[in-house]
Amino acid sequence: MSDEEDSAPAVKKSRLFYGSLEEKERQRITMETASSATTGSDALKAGIRAGNINISSGETMEMEERVSERQLEALAEFERRRRARQITVSTDDAEVKAGLRALGEPITLFGEGPADRRERLRSVLSVVGPDALKRPRKDEERAKRSRDECLQTWYHEGPASLKEARLWLARYSLPRAMRRLEAARALKEVAEATKTIRQQELHKSLRNLNNFCSQIGDDRPISFCHFSPDSKMLATASWSGLCKLWSVPDCALIRTLRGHNTNVGAVAFRPQAGISLDRSDVSLASCAADGTVKLWNLESDEPVADIEGHSDRVSRVSWHPSGRFLGTTCYDRSWRLWD
Repeated sequence: MSDEEDSAPAVKKSRLFYGSLEEKERQRITMETASSATTGSDALKAGIRAGNINISSGETMEMEERVSERQLEALAEFERRRRARQITVSTDDAEVKAGLRALGEPITLFGEGPADRRERLRSVLSVVGPDALKRPRKDEERAKRSRDECLQTWYHEGPASLKEARLWLARYSLPRAMRRLEAARALKEVAEATKTIRQQELHKSLRNLNNFCSQIGDDRPISFCHFSPDSKMLATASWSGLCKLWSVPDCALIRTLRGHNTNVGAVAFRPQAGISLDRSDVSLASCAADGTVKLWNLESDEPVADIEGHSDRVSRVSWHPSGRFLGTTCYDRSWRLWD
């Protein structure tokens, strides 16, 4: 190490400032302003002497006020914030979420709390207007009133045939319902271990099921299929408008039922078809997208009768277990029961 480095470091003397720095800065700004004003005044006098500035005519010119787009945006933002402060928003978080949902906004954002959600709703309302939230509420109340009116119970006097059909259905269904209840009570008394064993045996038999045969049903999609009550036939419905009967188990085509001109939605066997009914009796029913419902027997390729009354697409048909009544469901939100 050198001698200079061995020497003790010099002690830095502290400097003390008296008075306020704010006062010093204010004095400095005042002096600069005065000097610039003096300089500007001298420049103006020099311009007048040189003839570059003429103030003898007394004419004045108004400067066009140009406001930049940035200033307009700032003014619009200030106005929007002012409107937002005047909008009253509910403190119930559920109502705030419902308001955001009604305006098409996400009900919550990542990391957003109830207070932030209220401010976001207020900000949206300041843009679209506070009345935008009242319109969806009015529409919702109107829809609710219409739903309540639809749920009201009303009665009208039906024909005598409807009364007879209902009595017949009651006499047919109530005894069978009693037998089902008795079977359910008997099943309830079976031990849980016995039920488990039966279920395991059923699953074991289901695992051994294999595809027995396969057949191309149509060149268009197959929409529905239904086995006959005696399990000797299979009826298929297709979007081509054709219904076909197949023999079971060899899958040989028995008959093609032609009558629909558009997509067939469903085909169903009558409960007694092929067992107790004559082959010339009505054995099948089918429905299509054009609202037609057709009845078929097992002898003819053409329909036995047409059921008319639907004005829209009929999606499904199903027979009552008695075989006397046929139910149809339609896309006009109605279903009908035919004798």
